[in-house]
Amino acid sequence: MESGKQLTGTLTLAVFSAVLGSLQFGYSLGVINAPQKVIEQHYGRSLGVLPEEPLLLSENSTETEKQEVHPSVVMYWSLSVSIFSIGGMVSSFLVGFIGDLRGRVKGMLMVNVLAVIAGLLMVMAKMWKPHVMVIAGRCVMGFYCGLSSGLVPMYIGEIAPMAYRGALGTLHQLATVTGILLSQVLGLEFLLGNDYYWPLLLGLSGAPAVLQSLLLPLCPESPRYLYIKRGMVEEAKKSLHRLKGQYDPSADLEEMRREKEEVEKEAQVSIAVLVRSSLYRQQLFVALMMHFSQQLSGINAIFYYSTAIFEKAGVTQPVYATIGVGVLNTVFTMVSVALVDRAGRRTLTLIGLGGMCICAVSMTVGLVMSAIFLFVCFFEIGPGPIPWFIVAELFSQGPRPAALALAGCTNWTSNFIIGMTFPYIEALCGSYVFILFAVLLFGFTVFTYLRVPETKGKTFEEIAAVTIVRKTGGFVSLGYIILFYHVQCVTD
Repeated sequence: MESGKQLTGTLTLAVFSAVLGSLQFGYSLGVINAPQKVIEQHYGRSLGVLPEEPLLLSENSTETEKQEVHPSVVMYWSLSVSIFSIGGMVSSFLVGFIGDLRGRVKGMLMVNVLAVIAGLLMVMAKMWKPHVMVIAGRCVMGFYCGLSSGLVPMYIGEIAPMAYRGALGTLHQLATVTGILLSQVLGLEFLLGNDYYWPLLLGLSGAPAVLQSLLLPLCPESPRYLYIKRGMVEEAKKSLHRLKGQYDPSADLEEMRREKEEVEKEAQVSIAVLVRSSLYRQQLFVALMMHFSQQLSGINAIFYYSTAIFEKAGVTQPVYATIGVGVLNTVFTMVSVALVDRAGRRTLTLIGLGGMCICAVSMTVGLVMSAIFLFVCFFEIGPGPIPWFIVAELFSQGPRPAALALAGCTNWTSNFIIGMTFPYIEALCGSYVFILFAVLLFGFTVFTYLRVPETKGKTFEEIAAVTIVRKTGGFVSLGYIILFYHVQCVTD
C-alpha cells in the first residue's frame, strides 16, 4: 500500500478515541426509554403523589404499571426526555468556538468534564430529588453531546486520508448506533433497567468520557488546524507523519497552503457571515438539507416509539423487537462503512432515501414488522451516517466550524420537533402517519439527485467547484429560509 495512504496505528487510535464521544452520544439517546416506568414511580414518590413505600416492580406488577400517571409526573418525565435535545440545540452553536479555541483534541478533552458531571448527577439520583437530579444530568449531557457530535466528525474529517475519509467518517454513526444498542441491552429489567440499578444505568452514560480522557492526550492534533488556523507548519508536518507514517507530505502541505491563502483572503467566517454569504450558500443549502433529510425521514419516530408500534402490531415481547431494530441498525452501519468509499456518498444516500420511501408506504398498507426492519436498514446505508461527515467535506477550513455548528443545530432541532410532535401527528393521521414521511422522503430523494455532489476522492477545492456546478434554480429551501431568519434574529 502506498505510504501516506495506509491506516497507521496512531490514526486508528485517534479515530477510536474520538468516536468514544459518539458512543456516549448514542448511549445517552437510547438509555432513557427502557426504565421509564420505574423512574416515573420514583418521581411520583419524590413529588408526593405516590405513597412512600418500597417499589418491588417485577413481571407480576402489572397493576402498578397500569396505574394512571399523575400529570406532574408526566410533565417532569417529558422534561427529562426533551431537555437532552434542548441542551444539544444550544451547545451546537458553540462547536466552532470550542474547536478553534485550543484545537480539536483539547476541545474534546475540555467538554468531557460536562459528561462526567452529568453522569455523576444521574448516578446519585436517589440521594436527593430524582426528578431534579435526572433532569439536570440530562441537560448537561445534552449540552455535552451537542458539542461532541460536532467536534468528532470535524476531527475525523481533518485527519482521515482521502481514500478512507468516508469509511472513517461513518464510524461516528457506527459508534452512535452501537451506543443505542448497548443502552437497550443494559436497560433490560433483569440487568440494569430495574428499581435498584436504574441510576447506574443512566450514570454509565458518562463512562466513555473517562476512557476518552485517558486516550486523547496520546492523539495528534489535526494537521489542518495546526497549519491553516495556527500557521504552525512544522507541527503540522509532525502530525502528518504521526498519522500517516513516514512519507513525503509535500502534496498535503501544498493543499493546506492553498487553502490557507484562500481563508486569509476572507474575513472571519462566523455563523452569521456564513448564512449571509452567497459564496457558501450552495454548500450550506446542501449540508442543511442533508441533515433535514436524516431527521425528517421519520427514523426517530421508529427509534422513540418502536416499542409502542410493535405492541400495536401484536408483538408479544416488543422490547426484544426493539433490540432487534438496534442490532440491524448496527449491522447496516457496518455495511455503510464498507461501501461508502466504493459506491460513494451520493449513491448510498439515494438508495437509502428511496428505499425508506417505499418502506414508509408499506407501513401504511399494513406490512409493519418487515417494513420497519427494512426502513432501518436503508437508513443506515446512507441517510444515517453520511450527513454527519459530508458537512466537513463540503466546506474548507475557514467556514467548516460554523457550518458544522449550523448543521448540528438543524439536526438537534429537527430531532426535538419529531420527538415532541409524532404522538400528536399519529393521533391525527392514524395508520396514514407514515404517508407524510413518504412524501418528505420522496422530496429529499429528488433533491439529492439534483443537488448533492459526489465528494468521494475529491479535495475540498474540487468539492466546492462541483457544488457550484450543480446549482439549479428550481428549488427553494424552506428550512434554509427559516434558519436564515432565526440566525438573523439571534445575531441582531
